[in-house]
Amino acid sequence: MEEHEKGREAFGSDDDYRLHALRHSTAHVMAEAIGQVFEGAKFTVGPPIKDGFFYDVDVERPITEDDLTTIQAAMKKICKRNSKFEKRVLSRDEAIQLFTDLEQPYKVERVSMLSDDEEISVYDQGGFQDLCRGPHVQRTKNCRHFKLLKVSGAYLHGDSQNKQLQRVYGTVWPTRDALDTYMFRIEEAKKRDHRRLGTKLGLFMFHDYSPGSAFWLPKGEDLYHTLSEAMRTLLVGGGYSPVRTPMVFAKKLWETSGHWEHYQEGMYHFAEGHYAEGDSDEEEDSTILGLKPMNCPSHMLIFGNQRRSYRELPLRLHDQGCLHRNELKGALSGLTRVRQFCQDDAHIFCSEDQIEGEVASLLHLVEKVYGAFDLRLRVRLSTRPDKKLGSDELWDTAEGSLKAALEAAGVEYELKEGDGAFYGPKIDFEVLDALEREWQCATVQLDFQIPRRFELTYVGADNEEHVPVVIHRAIFGSFERFIGLLIEHYAGAFPVWLAPEQVRIATVSEKSKAHGNAVLEAARAAGIKAVLDDGDDKIGKKIRTWHGERVPYMAVIGENEQNDGTVTLRAREGLEGGTLSVEAFVERLGLESKVPFLD
Repeated sequence: MEEHEKGREAFGSDDDYRLHALRHSTAHVMAEAIGQVFEGAKFTVGPPIKDGFFYDVDVERPITEDDLTTIQAAMKKICKRNSKFEKRVLSRDEAIQLFTDLEQPYKVERVSMLSDDEEISVYDQGGFQDLCRGPHVQRTKNCRHFKLLKVSGAYLHGDSQNKQLQRVYGTVWPTRDALDTYMFRIEEAKKRDHRRLGTKLGLFMFHDYSPGSAFWLPKGEDLYHTLSEAMRTLLVGGGYSPVRTPMVFAKKLWETSGHWEHYQEGMYHFAEGHYAEGDSDEEEDSTILGLKPMNCPSHMLIFGNQRRSYRELPLRLHDQGCLHRNELKGALSGLTRVRQFCQDDAHIFCSEDQIEGEVASLLHLVEKVYGAFDLRLRVRLSTRPDKKLGSDELWDTAEGSLKAALEAAGVEYELKEGDGAFYGPKIDFEVLDALEREWQCATVQLDFQIPRRFELTYVGADNEEHVPVVIHRAIFGSFERFIGLLIEHYAGAFPVWLAPEQVRIATVSEKSKAHGNAVLEAARAAGIKAVLDDGDDKIGKKIRTWHGERVPYMAVIGENEQNDGTVTLRAREGLEGGTLSVEAFVERLGLESKVPFLD
């Protein structure tokens, strides 16, 4: 175990610190148990991670699900033994000798890699010794509320050229109730998996002929379109100008923006046409084209296309164009990691004294939009990375501007040192769904660098030229990822305004079909997404099908409704139904179909 010992000040709270120590310690307990089950097991690293821990081990055969049960039984005995975690500080030679004697070559390698000024410590838990800097709980009994989750492959040092190891994952919590709650969330998450529900509900599909790109089926396209148009309407009303830009650009653009240096591996690029014999390297290089992975460089070209005045600022450009990123095949995951996607993307060109007001407006916009979905937010401010554009002075100004805007708005935030974009610091919004899981979606990024690289200027009130600041921002983020989030957040049971089918009109018999068709026409005339089920199935089967497809409402049309000119409204769980006149039925669904964040 090579996790650096961190003081409590490195964590958000004392609870975070205690959980870190607990998961750190349970990884040691699991390693000891694996060593008991697999004689000769070699250990590499096993850090605590969000909600749990893992350990990478080198064993003679693959670890199976049955092995996990055996390892868990051994872990329970270690916890019951209640050994104390005891720290010993060793010299380099002593540590190398210890792990050589224990036949742990990966630990020997790790000790050899440590610098001369690093303390070398070993933790002993009743005979099992591991290279470790802590922190730890006091005794193994503290680790008893655990569960092993899965096994996967992992390359030594994360390098695919090295040997493949076995990675065993687990979770641990301070109490049995906390563990049970987490395991319930895990099982519920499986039921809500957007890949399973998206197929079941007919929203989208994937095909090996286009890996990493979704095929939006009619219902999914409707959902996508609803979100897209709602955001477009909201932004146009907020002073944004919609634009559309090309998908393919010459390499020179990406060199100018800095993306060729900092993001080339994430781009699709190719040669234009064919090279003629004798073409120079410079001529060949000029024919390299790239699919755009983001919109910002093209928006710089729009701003720079004409002479600009301070009176035009802030200039807000909104673009929902198609983007491509060359994600690794193994990283692709349903809608949450794709190669083709669209964002509700925008870039705000403004002066430095407009930054605070624009960021404050964006904070309000994010809160308003996510509130409409009953999604909670956590805010994080990410500062300059090691590999960055521009001078420290400009970064100081940019980071100071975002901090001032957050503090002026009274927004609590967590600082993430070194996690900013290569061109500027950013505010990321971690979204908490119905299962309290975090999703990264919205972002606000402050850029002093790229406008300078494109030599952008505007004429100020002093009649002098000034360089604009650019705020990169997305509210949903990518539509693909956001829809994946929503499918899992709502478990496929979308609110009426978002549902691709809002009401299923079901006739009971042949006698009520005429009234069913009249209700369908009235609903569609009012813009309600209604579908008529006038087939010969019994009404009970129609109701079961409707429930399975998670449509918000069913309007049942029988002889009584035919005679009275009414509908009997059945509602999905949590919604009210009742018998209504056709006019009242249409009015009710019309009101519930309004986009909440457009009010």
